[in-house]
Amino acid sequence: MKVVIPGGTGQVGTILDRALTAEGHDVVLLTRSPKGEGQLHWDGSTLGDWAKQISGSDVVINLAGRSVSCRYTAENLEAMMCSRVASARIVGEAIAQAARPPKVWMQMSTATIYAHRFDAANDEYGGLIGGSEHGVPGYWAYSVKIAQNWEAAQEQAATPHTRKVALRSAMVMSPDRGGVFDVLSWLARLGLGGSVAGGRQYVSWIHDQDFARAIRFLIERDDLTGAVNLAAPGPLPHREFMRELRSAWRMPVGLPATRWMAEVGAFAIRSDTELLLKSRRVAPGRLSDAGFTFGYPQWQAAAVDLASRRRRG
Repeated sequence: MKVVIPGGTGQVGTILDRALTAEGHDVVLLTRSPKGEGQLHWDGSTLGDWAKQISGSDVVINLAGRSVSCRYTAENLEAMMCSRVASARIVGEAIAQAARPPKVWMQMSTATIYAHRFDAANDEYGGLIGGSEHGVPGYWAYSVKIAQNWEAAQEQAATPHTRKVALRSAMVMSPDRGGVFDVLSWLARLGLGGSVAGGRQYVSWIHDQDFARAIRFLIERDDLTGAVNLAAPGPLPHREFMRELRSAWRMPVGLPATRWMAEVGAFAIRSDTELLLKSRRVAPGRLSDAGFTFGYPQWQAAAVDLASRRRRG
């Protein structure tokens, strides 16, 4: 199977490249800065020689977009919007003109599309789309708009011979350096991994091996199209999430942080508090109904496995 992954050199792309290559598949990564075999240049917004890789491929998994690990300034939010929408549109154009279009196009999206809530989990059937919640920062709505426009760019592409799946992914947890698990583990091991702003907000996540398995599952299931939540069935409040992470690292102490302390910390690491404070309570409704079985449905076991793998390097 030939798999083309635009934006495939980031954390999620590395996970998929590693898993698919290990299974013997031909993986081509499209990146602005190619560095090795199997990596080709593209700019994420215009057609080029890279488009030849699309024709005859079996699967395209578009992960391209500016990282959300940044300050949510107006400039950065606009860059997130433009990079995601432009890449989805140009991938759609490449598929539309392909002599032999791929069977399936998976487009990365985000669980951030759902509303900030505590009362129930958001699945694909009746989940609340965010953007109008009371009492949250106004710019959170722009993150939802980014996700909506991202998905719309795929939906509107004229690719009648290619099945489309929008991957509404929660945070993908892997032991790789620089990923979200690495950053949170660093805080936990320093004794700073306590609850933030009370810790009631829910954290949705997915283990890296389950993420790769879910992608393979979706490739094989010709009946699944549209939005699919990629999230473990065990979202949990932030205070419990961090407690289990500290336990996995055998760290008994975790200093809590108030909202303003979180603001200072996010500024120091050039990130944004939305990633910490928004309650992302997401359920994998369609995956579960289709018969997908999670290897790591609960965070406790997932955290222990990830910490163990991280220790082993």
